[in-house]
Amino acid sequence: MGRWGHHIDRAPLLWQRWDELRQAAAFSRAVLLRRVAAAALVAFAAVVALYPQQDHSPGEVVVVAAQDLSAGTVVEASQLTLRRLPAEAIPDGTAKATAAVLGRTLAAPVRRGEALTDVRLTGSDLVRSIAADPEMVSVPLRLADPDVATLLHAGATVDVVTVGPQQGEPVMLARGARVLAVLQSGSRTGERDGKLVLVALDPVAATRVAATSISHDLTVTVH
Repeated sequence: MGRWGHHIDRAPLLWQRWDELRQAAAFSRAVLLRRVAAAALVAFAAVVALYPQQDHSPGEVVVVAAQDLSAGTVVEASQLTLRRLPAEAIPDGTAKATAAVLGRTLAAPVRRGEALTDVRLTGSDLVRSIAADPEMVSVPLRLADPDVATLLHAGATVDVVTVGPQQGEPVMLARGARVLAVLQSGSRTGERDGKLVLVALDPVAATRVAATSISHDLTVTVH
């Protein structure tokens, strides 16, 4: 057979070697593709980290506090600012214009950057949020002993008491008043010092308490 037979014997080896090279090349391509894909994912993650996806929803402009404000503050324009917030981050009852809160009194402390809502301000909205009876109205009390006010908090139930014509005779002016807020009130010449306590009462009791407070000291008993 000679040289021809020798080539025939080597033919299967050549085909086997060719097949091995072809498989190795295919494996290398697969490895290369996987590496390229991994590198692309790493690059994409880096881009996302550097440029986080923004919320493109327009949101709404609302009124927020420009500084920390304490309860009893009469709101002024310099204490407010406008800020655009995403719709889902805006609490119910948030003011959308400064005119809605100017001159109103804060019923609770407000932090800088906090949106001003209806229940942070004295008025009918605050009464409805705390008092069970929607017909109730709010009336401020300046207590004879200011320290009593430190024992009170929004939602507490109290009875309003004063002294009758005879010395030491207690007179019950109103029962079951709901405390809406405890407000810090600055003193002025000729005005009694102390904190104001805002309570919710039915209209008849509120009128009686307000009239009595003009000439008599008031205090409360806590339920």
